[in-house]
Amino acid sequence: MAKAEKFSVVGKRVQRFEGFDKVTGTSQFIADIQLPGALIGKVLRSPYPHARIRNIDTRRAEKLRGVRAVVTAEDTIKRPWGAFFADQYILSVGKARFVGEEVAAVAAIDPDIAEEAIDLIDIDWEPLPAVFDAEEAMKDGAPLVHDDKPNNITMTMDIERGNIAQAFAESDVIVEDTFTSMPQWHCSIETIGSVAEYAPGGKYTIYMNTQTLFNARYRIAAALGVPETDVRIIQSAVGGGFGGKSCDDNNALVAAVLARKARKPVKLINSREEEFLAGCRPRVFMKINVKLGFKKDGRIRAKHIKVIADNGAYSAKAPAITGVAAMRHDTCYKYSDVKTQAFLVYTNKIPTGAFRGFGNPSAEWAVEQAIDLGAHALGIDPIEIARINAAETGYVSPHGNRVTSCELKQCLDMTEKMIDWKAKRANKPPNTGLGLACTVHVSGKRHFGDYDGSSATIKINEDGKALILSGEGECGQGVHTAMCQIAAEEIGVPVEDVEISRADTDLTTFCLGAFASRLTYVSGNAVKNAATNVKQQLFEQAAEMLEADSQDLMSRDGRIFVKGAEGKSVTVADVARARLFRHNGAPIVGSGSFDADSVLPDSTRFGNESGAYNYGVQAAQVHVDPETGQVKILQFVIASDCGTVIYPLGAEGQVEGGLSQGIGYALTEGLQIEEGKPLNPNFSDYRIPSMRDMPPLQHAFADSYEPTGPFGAKGLGELNMDPTAAVINNAIFDAVGVRVKTLPITPEKILKALREKETDKSKQ
Repeated sequence: MAKAEKFSVVGKRVQRFEGFDKVTGTSQFIADIQLPGALIGKVLRSPYPHARIRNIDTRRAEKLRGVRAVVTAEDTIKRPWGAFFADQYILSVGKARFVGEEVAAVAAIDPDIAEEAIDLIDIDWEPLPAVFDAEEAMKDGAPLVHDDKPNNITMTMDIERGNIAQAFAESDVIVEDTFTSMPQWHCSIETIGSVAEYAPGGKYTIYMNTQTLFNARYRIAAALGVPETDVRIIQSAVGGGFGGKSCDDNNALVAAVLARKARKPVKLINSREEEFLAGCRPRVFMKINVKLGFKKDGRIRAKHIKVIADNGAYSAKAPAITGVAAMRHDTCYKYSDVKTQAFLVYTNKIPTGAFRGFGNPSAEWAVEQAIDLGAHALGIDPIEIARINAAETGYVSPHGNRVTSCELKQCLDMTEKMIDWKAKRANKPPNTGLGLACTVHVSGKRHFGDYDGSSATIKINEDGKALILSGEGECGQGVHTAMCQIAAEEIGVPVEDVEISRADTDLTTFCLGAFASRLTYVSGNAVKNAATNVKQQLFEQAAEMLEADSQDLMSRDGRIFVKGAEGKSVTVADVARARLFRHNGAPIVGSGSFDADSVLPDSTRFGNESGAYNYGVQAAQVHVDPETGQVKILQFVIASDCGTVIYPLGAEGQVEGGLSQGIGYALTEGLQIEEGKPLNPNFSDYRIPSMRDMPPLQHAFADSYEPTGPFGAKGLGELNMDPTAAVINNAIFDAVGVRVKTLPITPEKILKALREKETDKSKQ
């Protein structure tokens, strides 16, 4: 096992790379970017969930003093676009399909004029029948969201591995239930925004707070109908992403169209209400039926899962998210006989999309409760059920996922010890209970073509300091610091001597961006490979200077030594200058790339979606007030298997942040939607957890090493919100004997379940 103490930089509590700029207010977020002559953009959005656009009259808006451009679909090439399915337009073509959809936009010299111009656009609407429930949308005769999609079905899955009928026949106990998740909004403190500029030569330059620059460039170019080289994306500082800032929305595209027509830069930033209506694509709503078969000893013999997922009006990343919910969990526990059915369905609601966990939280909300049901039916401690079935290193899931490192059982042991599981179960106060759930996540995902890689270039400046050029943008998770630590460790220089570039599609290497908890593992490997290349060049030059064989050299703290003769050394700066300032000299520049050893799933979705899998366990103790239904989390513990921890401060922040979002998903967050229109699109009525909602937390990282990761590291960012809702509901059941089966778990729902329980008792 690789231990942090073996490293000079990796695993150390270093200062965050961009921390100084953020705490001093010098970081440039999208609102801070000021281009000469920039205009303010505003969007006119559909007030209807489904309506035909008979006519748009923009003449009054165009005549308003201070307005420089008004655009509709007629100012676009009307080409549909999307991450997986091309089904949405920059501005509505023919009809609008959800409340908040972009229909027209204006650019003006100030926000007030832009707002006034929006009010002057006249639209002749023909409201159409709409559908808001996925199951209703699948029925014959339901209104069609897209005319070419019968029964509103976007995508289906029907996969069986093994013999599911025989496996259930051989089961001693069978449990089955249905659980419903709800949309969840990202609620980043900074909303989505863009600053777009159009050059007369035809090139767009767009500043975006996106977490996936090169994917954004590809989609924007496709929708605008221009070559990718005619679109430059520059990342601003990002005030939180969580999957919502991955260019599934139209903000940057609308800004680009306005900039082209106005021939001036245009800044377009969502208001908070717009963010709820049409900005960040919220978590996919799912209804999941789970049926599990167990042997008497607690082994899972069979699993059948049926998912009905609400796509909303357009697809974004919901097709991939639905696949994750239907299949990912089969890499957490060992069994071979599974049947998966899934339906992704269009409705006249906001399109859904990527959010931390990417389908896992919805699935684990259902599956981890079904496992808890099985434990109670068998009379086996839930933690023992998890141990009996836990995946291990070398496991291959029914769908082909190959596990090269797994410390799930170690995480179970750590969790049990931290929460004092056995003692608390044996001495349970009234209305107090314990809950547990396990989770698996990926360190990258091969689904954007047959590639899940990254690249980086490192150059050594004449003063001996290193600069990483990478298109992997920082979106708040601390990955740039981890990348600097990896480079510093491999080259042998202090981390203070390493910097990293701003992500820019024109100036940095190609990178896929922040999703699927991939950056530490995938981009970390690319940086390490680039650093190895640089170190080789340094050693070749230093060998001449030290009159030694390059194989006999080592580097540490910015100096290169001859092994065994550490008094004989040169600085990295001396080597860089010597390499450059000579006849036929050259700078020290090294590039590296990495593509994970994963396998693109085939037509039956069999493959190996990631190069590495990270695991975790959570447990909680809760108290439920039977008079009010209020839930108080008394203690929460988390154990994470993320391989070698590169940047401990960032990793701890990821655990705490993931738990916070998981608690919100479980207990407080629920957007009220009536006839397709959100009723509480603001932070006053949509309540995310605050500090006072956070329970006492104890967490630990497993002693783990991923052989394919940089210095043994793998992903972490999404792992610790995936099982939280199931943990809390399992604990509530242990406390008062009822389960709320639709998120969020509100006091009203708990009281209703308790009343129903009492009624059932009285009938017996």
